Amino acid sequence: MSQVGFFTRWRVRLGYPVAVVALVFAHPTPSSLLYGTIIGLSGLLLRAYAAGYLSKQEVLTTCGPYAYTRNPLYLGSALLTVGVAVGTNSWLSSLLLCGYFAVFYSAVMYREQEDLRLRYGVLFEAYSQAVPVFLPRWSAAKLGPACQASFSIVRYKKNREYRAGIGFLLLLVVLLVVWRFRLA
Repeated sequence: MSQVGFFTRWRVRLGYPVAVVALVFAHPTPSSLLYGTIIGLSGLLLRAYAAGYLSKQEVLTTCGPYAYTRNPLYLGSALLTVGVAVGTNSWLSSLLLCGYFAVFYSAVMYREQEDLRLRYGVLFEAYSQAVPVFLPRWSAAKLGPACQASFSIVRYKKNREYRAGIGFLLLLVVLLVVWRFRLA
């Protein structure tokens, strides 16, 4: 198994123990939880918006948020990670969470990019030249004829994006419990 394949397969499984360790070192406060929640919610909204456009394994998605960044789902995940990191109010937890994200998700984005390059060839090459891999453009890329796709709640549900919201809510509840426990 290649190193990139390892990161792709193990990113979620290894994320759980990383989250547990981050929570052990967490020292949340009401203000850190508030700011972390705001940042995290922006990530959830971006993920939801992106999932409503994404047709996995069917077409190269270039409309909606995909006209600004090739990885809006992962950009949303980065905001979720930063939100949780802020919520922990701990430099050690923040470093652990953000380091984990940077290592694992950069490898995953590389792997997915190579898969898309093989699947869509010249079409992906033109897309990758016009749209940055992670940090978004200021304006939507013009990639030929106007995009016909629009946000679809059916695609959102098919992509099971609601699970990110459930996970974030559970992390917030745990951080609230940690905050209350540390007060006692």
